[in-house]
Amino acid sequence: MITVAKIPLYPPNEIPKTLLNPRVRGGGAVVCFNLGFNSKPKKKEGFFGLIGLDYEIDGMELWRKLSRSCIPGSPKKGQKVEVESDNGGEDFFDAATAEAKVQPQHLVVMVNGLAGSTADWTYAAEQFVKRLPDKVIVHRSERNTSKLTFDGVDLMGERLAEEVVNVVKHWPGLHKISFVAHSLGGLIARYAIGRLYELSTEKETANQTDSSGGEGNDSGEYLEKHHEAKIAGLEPMNFITLATPHLGSIGHKQLPLLCGLPFLEKSAPQTAHWIAGRSGKHLFLTDDDSGKPPLLLRMVNDSEDLKFMSALRSFKRRVAYANANYDHIVGWRTSSIRRQSELPKSKLLVRDEKYPHIIHVDEGKAEGNSSKTLSDVKAEMIDFEEEMIRGLSQVPWERIDVSFQKSKQRYVAHNTIQVNRYWMNSDGADVVEHVIDNFIV
Repeated sequence: MITVAKIPLYPPNEIPKTLLNPRVRGGGAVVCFNLGFNSKPKKKEGFFGLIGLDYEIDGMELWRKLSRSCIPGSPKKGQKVEVESDNGGEDFFDAATAEAKVQPQHLVVMVNGLAGSTADWTYAAEQFVKRLPDKVIVHRSERNTSKLTFDGVDLMGERLAEEVVNVVKHWPGLHKISFVAHSLGGLIARYAIGRLYELSTEKETANQTDSSGGEGNDSGEYLEKHHEAKIAGLEPMNFITLATPHLGSIGHKQLPLLCGLPFLEKSAPQTAHWIAGRSGKHLFLTDDDSGKPPLLLRMVNDSEDLKFMSALRSFKRRVAYANANYDHIVGWRTSSIRRQSELPKSKLLVRDEKYPHIIHVDEGKAEGNSSKTLSDVKAEMIDFEEEMIRGLSQVPWERIDVSFQKSKQRYVAHNTIQVNRYWMNSDGADVVEHVIDNFIV
């Protein structure tokens, strides 16, 4: 069992001396950090201050300190170090890797859903570090938690983008980035990567050609530029969502809690903002910012300053895990980005012994702009949902269908798919295992 030291709230002049020296108790399981090294007063907008303290600690300096003396002995791979910050989430990394003075190069950003918190990703973060100890640093986002998740996808996406930029600045050895998001967090992450997307020029190569196209002639010269897509300056790898309402919550049984009753589904868009604020408007596509189309519709295309689809396309994998049943918050179609007719039939649902709750895997292919025309779909189906499916299907998605039908935890499937709280959602552990086993590092 891995235990992490929790630092209580103290005024700077009353920090106990026992906290100012690194030590390990309980066989190397509890880590206490030396809080006096190269620290400086935290700015108002400071990012990496340890929680409860008025200091800003640079991430790489912390890494060097850990590698020198904070983890004496020989920590085992998979032993976790957790750093808490007061304005930007929590970072998890491997103790043995820190001692070896080798910083993992892959940042995994975990994003919670509506009314969620960093605690929602505790189990998954620990499993990532345990299984990929020298490969990843896991950052559990904290900029959009609790009531802040009612502020709207755009505002939360901007906050997440800012948070990711700060994390990357404090871990300059990073080269790759992935996102793992639950529920509404998937929409927040999609917005954030649109903001963080950039094209970098990797090389400029001078080439000489003659009129016939041969090389080595001085008659002509051109510069060959190689552009590479980056997210926050890093190479995008995995974009993974679990039970995310990619198509919003509008439509038949897209919010299963309403039991498919027409009068409830009709009234929900008009009342959702009473419960979930601007986020409710975005989910039901009732937002009308300065006459613009609903945000979720705009997020299936690139705009002048937000490259939503270019950002998605830049990732090596896009994966949508979806509950096929018993998810009362997010419907199967919206979380798997499918039309009703595209949902797998029961005869195709086969259980895997290693992953008992994974019932169907569709590697998926991009539809392209002409795969479905008006003649292929009834006119009444050409609506917001269809437009979003077509937009998102421009890039290939792996669709992983999950079922907790035979589980005692099926009625909380929406949280079980991510193992929100292990004591209540432990049956989702095989889903987390599947995420890690197929993760490109």
